[in-house]
Amino acid sequence: MPGITESLLDGVLSVLPDVRALPLPHVLLLLLLLLLLPLLLLLYRASSGGGAGIGGLPGPKPMYPLIGSALLMPSDMTEILNVLMGWSKEFQGCFHLKLGSDYVIINTPEAAEVVLSSNQHIQKGEEYDGLKPWLGDGLLISAGSKWHKRRKMLTPAFHFSILDQFMTAFNEQSKVLVSKLRETNGQRTDVFPYITKATLDIICEATMGVQIKAQQGARSDYVRAVYRMGEISFFRFLKPWLRSDFLFRRTSLYQSQQECLKLLHGFTDSVIQSRREELSKSKDASETPQTSPQGRKRLALLDLLLASTIDGRPLSDADIREEVDTFMFEGHDTTSAGANWTLYNLGRHPGIQQRAFEEVRDVLGDDDRPVTREDLSRLQYLEMVIKESLRLFPPVPMIGRRLNSDVVIDGCSVPQRCRIGLLVYAIHRDPRHWPDPDTFDPERFSPEASRGRHPFSYVPFSAGPRNCIGQKFALMEEKVLIATVLRNFKITSHDKREDIKLRADVILRLEGGLWLSFAPRH
Repeated sequence: MPGITESLLDGVLSVLPDVRALPLPHVLLLLLLLLLLPLLLLLYRASSGGGAGIGGLPGPKPMYPLIGSALLMPSDMTEILNVLMGWSKEFQGCFHLKLGSDYVIINTPEAAEVVLSSNQHIQKGEEYDGLKPWLGDGLLISAGSKWHKRRKMLTPAFHFSILDQFMTAFNEQSKVLVSKLRETNGQRTDVFPYITKATLDIICEATMGVQIKAQQGARSDYVRAVYRMGEISFFRFLKPWLRSDFLFRRTSLYQSQQECLKLLHGFTDSVIQSRREELSKSKDASETPQTSPQGRKRLALLDLLLASTIDGRPLSDADIREEVDTFMFEGHDTTSAGANWTLYNLGRHPGIQQRAFEEVRDVLGDDDRPVTREDLSRLQYLEMVIKESLRLFPPVPMIGRRLNSDVVIDGCSVPQRCRIGLLVYAIHRDPRHWPDPDTFDPERFSPEASRGRHPFSYVPFSAGPRNCIGQKFALMEEKVLIATVLRNFKITSHDKREDIKLRADVILRLEGGLWLSFAPRH
């Protein structure tokens, strides 16, 4: 075999001096061979042992050089979690998977702690690269000093004293949601679009200070563009050959991505420009970011970004856009998924739903007053319900990281070149920490049951130094949304767990819709 590649190379080189004398078809063939030579050499080296797996860790045997087991990953997005969970059970813990790059799939809390608790391994994995055209180097994707500086700058925007000002938006948009659900007249309804539009209205108002009225039918194009960008990003990760920009730009997916980016970036740019002009007209230069000349509460994020400096320099519009887009993506899509799955579980378990409703009624009373911050701290059982839903259906089913040095995982030395996939969906089902893991039981999160549990057995918002900066915002929003729906409707789920198909892309969704019915309580 070594002689074949070397002979091919010698043969091509031998004709180079006489290339001008060759017919055009032969010249084109020669150029093609020259382009293919690097690939042929890599294939040879890989087939000769260069693509060996990670010593000591089990895993599916790579089918082909370079791309490894990529062809074992189903094109049907509803089968991906089933395949990964099957391998987790087959190989009894963490395993090695070759998808172009070498991956170690982590599915135990103990192994997750090694990576998530580290201040060294905080760089996101290459599966996030597909989001860069949209989110740039925002807080989700950035690394190193840029991430540290941005995180420090943005942390004050998520202090409880700042989050309190969003309670009005939570309540107002939750009431709009209730009015829309009433229009379903108790009929079987796909609730996912309803919740998605409600969370989009909330995050637009909280992040950018604009009301896009998605629940009234506006900006449905924005919602579709957000979904499409997530799908394209995840598909590129699963198919290693599409990670090449050269190949990707020659597909219909690239054209679809460009159309989405034009819409998404255009909307954000227009809001930033409008806000800059508004601030420049303000007569009170000493005005704080939290109040306006009219006494209106200002949003924390966009105003904070416009007023911030890093190393003495103000942020550019491009800097601001990547952070605003990041929070638009993370702040509405993940929260929407969490709220949807909570409603689904409440509809599947009438006894649990009744107990949660009674708590809401006891705390809020029978009138229609807004939910307050003080109320949220008293809705303890509802919080347990939400947390158990996030355990069973984590909005982000897998987290990717890049190692910055060799590390020992499950007793095996994993080299720096490897990528890490933290399979949150499996970590949340580890039977050593979650007995009868597929059963919905909010009591798992009672103070008594939670005591002594492994801190990395529950990571819906990641954990460690790179945990989700907006998790308090998300839990507050979900509590208000769910409490408002519960006090108005009795919820029924129409699909059994074994009948639904989970669609694992960037966010955990449900194939074919989430069908519930909402019967008015009064």
